[in-house]
Amino acid sequence: MAAKKESSYADKLDQLSQLQKIHSKIDEIQILKGELPIEVADLEDEIAGLETRLAKADKETEGYNEVITESKIKIKDAQNMILKYEKQLDTVKNNREYDALSKEIELSRLDIQLAEKKIKQAQFEVDKADALAQDSRKKIEEKKINLNEKKKELSHIIEETEKEENELQAKADKLAAAVEERLLTAYNRIRKNYKNGLAVVLVERDACGGCFGRIPPQVQSEIKLKKKIQVCEHCGRILADVAEIADEFEEEGVILAAE
Repeated sequence: MAAKKESSYADKLDQLSQLQKIHSKIDEIQILKGELPIEVADLEDEIAGLETRLAKADKETEGYNEVITESKIKIKDAQNMILKYEKQLDTVKNNREYDALSKEIELSRLDIQLAEKKIKQAQFEVDKADALAQDSRKKIEEKKINLNEKKKELSHIIEETEKEENELQAKADKLAAAVEERLLTAYNRIRKNYKNGLAVVLVERDACGGCFGRIPPQVQSEIKLKKKIQVCEHCGRILADVAEIADEFEEEGVILAAE
C-alpha cells in the first residue's frame, strides 16, 4: 500500500513537472512576442481615439461654417434693408417717419455688427478646429505607419511560432486534464502569482529554484522520497525534486570538453 502511495505522488509530481516544462516553453514564445500584442492594441486604441477627435473637429467646423454662412446672409439682408430705408428717407413727410426709419437703419447696422462679431468668433473656432484636425490627421498617419510595422513584426513572429505554440498548448491541455483537479488549481494559482510563471521548481544548491530561499536538509530528504507534495515555505512553489549538483558539474565538464 505504501509503495502504491509513493508511486502515486511521484506520478503527480512528474505530471506537474512535465506541465511546467511545456508551459515554460509557451512562456518563452510569449516573451519572444514581447510587448508587441499590447503595443498593437494600444496603437489601435490611440488611432480610434484620434479618429473620434477628428470627426468631432470636422463636425464642429461644419457647425461654425453654417454660422458664418447664416451671418453673411443676415449682413446682406440688413444691408438691403438699410438701402431700402435710406431711399424712403427721401420721401418722408414728417419727423415721426424720419425718426422711425432712422431707428430701423440703426437696428440694421447693429444686426450687421452682431453678425460680423459672430463671423469673427466662428472663424476663430474654425481655424482652431482645423488646426486640431490637421494635427489629428498627422498623428493618425504616423501611428498607422507604426501600427503596420508592429503588426508585420508580430505577424512574422506568430507565423514562425504558431505551429509550435499550438502543439505545445495541445500537449499542455491534454496533460492538465490528467492532473488531479486540486493540484491543477494550486498549480495555476501559483503560476499567476509570479511573472516568470514558475510553479514547479527544483531544489538547487540547498535553495528553492524559484525564490532561492534555503531548503533544510530534512525537507530535501523528504522531497527526494516523493511521498507527498512539498512546497517552499518561502514562496509556496511546488518542489519537484532535488537537483544533483555533482551531475550538473559533470555535464558542464562534458560540454566544455566538447567545445
